[in-house]
Amino acid sequence: MSGAAMDGHVGRHVYEHEVKAFLREAGVPVPRGVTVSGPEPDFGPARELAGPLVLKAFGPGLVHKSEVGAVRVGLAYEDLGPASAAMRARTAVAGFLVEEQAAPGVELIVGLTRDPGFGPVLLAGLGGVWAEALRDTALRLCPISEADARRMLASLRGSRLLYGHRGAPPVDVDAVVKLLMTVGGPGGLWERLELGEFELNPVIATSSGVIAVDARHLPGPGGGGVRATAGTDFLPLFEPRAVAVVGASTTRPNFGNLFLDFYRATGVPLVAVHPSASEVSGVPAVPSLAAANVDYALVAVPAERCAEVVRQASGVPFVQVMSGGFGEAGRAELEGELVEAARAAGVRLLGPNCMGVYCPLGRQTFVGGGVGPAGPVALISQSGGLAGEVIKVGERRGLAFSRVVTVGNAADVSPAELLGWLARDDRTEAVGLYLEDPRDGRELYEALCSLALPVVLLVGGRSGQGRAAAAGHTGGLVSERRIWEAVAEQSGAVLVSSQDDLIGVLAYFQAHGSRVTAGDGVLVVGPSGGASVLAADAFDLAGVRLDPLPGDALGELRGLGVTATGNPLEVPVGPLGRAELVAEVIDVVVRHRPCRDVVAHVNVQAFFTYGDRAEPLYAYARAVAGAQAALPGTRITLVTRNGDCAPAGVEDEVRRIAAAAGIPVYRSMEAAAVAVAAGGRHGAA
Repeated sequence: MSGAAMDGHVGRHVYEHEVKAFLREAGVPVPRGVTVSGPEPDFGPARELAGPLVLKAFGPGLVHKSEVGAVRVGLAYEDLGPASAAMRARTAVAGFLVEEQAAPGVELIVGLTRDPGFGPVLLAGLGGVWAEALRDTALRLCPISEADARRMLASLRGSRLLYGHRGAPPVDVDAVVKLLMTVGGPGGLWERLELGEFELNPVIATSSGVIAVDARHLPGPGGGGVRATAGTDFLPLFEPRAVAVVGASTTRPNFGNLFLDFYRATGVPLVAVHPSASEVSGVPAVPSLAAANVDYALVAVPAERCAEVVRQASGVPFVQVMSGGFGEAGRAELEGELVEAARAAGVRLLGPNCMGVYCPLGRQTFVGGGVGPAGPVALISQSGGLAGEVIKVGERRGLAFSRVVTVGNAADVSPAELLGWLARDDRTEAVGLYLEDPRDGRELYEALCSLALPVVLLVGGRSGQGRAAAAGHTGGLVSERRIWEAVAEQSGAVLVSSQDDLIGVLAYFQAHGSRVTAGDGVLVVGPSGGASVLAADAFDLAGVRLDPLPGDALGELRGLGVTATGNPLEVPVGPLGRAELVAEVIDVVVRHRPCRDVVAHVNVQAFFTYGDRAEPLYAYARAVAGAQAALPGTRITLVTRNGDCAPAGVEDEVRRIAAAAGIPVYRSMEAAAVAVAAGGRHGAA
């Protein structure tokens, strides 16, 4: 059966023998078989098949055949008649498929489904009943590469079954990889099928190859196209010549007035839009956006009035609608009207339901207190509140931002489009993303895959229930969390699970993103045996391997008074110790074996339990800074454990010393481990 014929079955379950004819045409091995139908089926053609035989009924609604007794295995030719009669007595049957029973082997599942946001997704794992019972599967977005296919198989908890286990011979892994590529690779079946769901379960893998024993196809509607976003220059969004605020009041201060105050503090040229006033809160006013000569307009009026305001914005490159009450409130028609108004005016729409833009260089802000220092870190966020927190907390921890943009409902300007522009922005060296519903998932994925910059991805709502499948296992095994994990795995983005880790990983890339490393190992040094044990646990949890110390360095370390027992390496550093010792220890180890990362930790509490000993702590920070200056091919990170035990201002000074040397600072080993793991992942991507 041709792919075109398969597409013609949209709206109904395609019978298994039809799916297998399609598979055979595509080069996928399937059992030899025959089909028979009619009120008194003639099983004569099945005499040519080698036993034992499998009998399967097919008909409308027969999706899970085993659950209604519509499958029998291990039959002889003489058993077909009685077995088929028994099936007819239990359920409505249109016909029967008789096949040669496949030899036993490792059962796998290979499936396709269409994710609403990201499009076709390939799933592979242990098959048969184990797919549902163990959920030992791996996901990738289509098209996959051969490397993706091999990583999928290697990631399975049951992967040892494929490579030989307890005396069993290994399966033909190359044949499994070829099957995955046929289904999900470039030009694969995913491009020829109208996906609802497509599933081969089980596929029997043996040392001599693979065979698709069971096959199911539930067609669905074709995937919608992605939005066209050709070549918008977003520089005026971030660095506008002038800004207009629509919605500030002369009598009752509101969000519009608040933003007038924010913008006046930054010094950006500013105008208010008011139907009758000549000024608002001391800012000159014009009657409509049509009279405003600006690059950027902020609209803070009730949702019902927003489209009318935007229609007057012709000549304004970017209009941000802060107001909520659109699609997120179940009013999709109002959001559609707003988008149409923007198109009619020839403007790009940011939002609605978003806080706007923050760019110190362009004097753009949506947070109070002025703007911080300009730097290399960009952020795209669907949440304005979270973006504000990342800005304020991040700047407190040393982050410096190039561009921050909130997109809210992303009705027009999308995260993917912004990401593509940031990839070409010479002021941006790392990008953070906070997303809930990407709207343009496929385009976003392609942008991530093409990006050379490090990207840190935080996704809200990943813990929700997986999507329910109409039938079969594949859809039920695909969830929001697993889709995002696949996106990160294939694109090289770093997926984090908290706002704190988003900030921490961005701080690592700000400090070390452009540093070329000389080695690939990770060394952890610092005081306290207990802390070292916990550090080893933290790095193991983050997926970072701590290699043993180089044997030829142990003598030199003993000469420094350090008894080297392993990595993490315990170094006696404290308020009465010699601060330079940590730099000397790092130098010894790295000279014998270059390290990609060194994490130096210190117990801040120890410096203040018996008096104020800030200066020895500062000396330790300066020693670590000196080590970084001496080792440009190593990324050094500092962890100040129990920093809340220090008097006010002490941690700030430690951070200042470290920042001047290009060293990120963390308050916990767990946060540092996540950041170092991210650095290693990006370096290997």
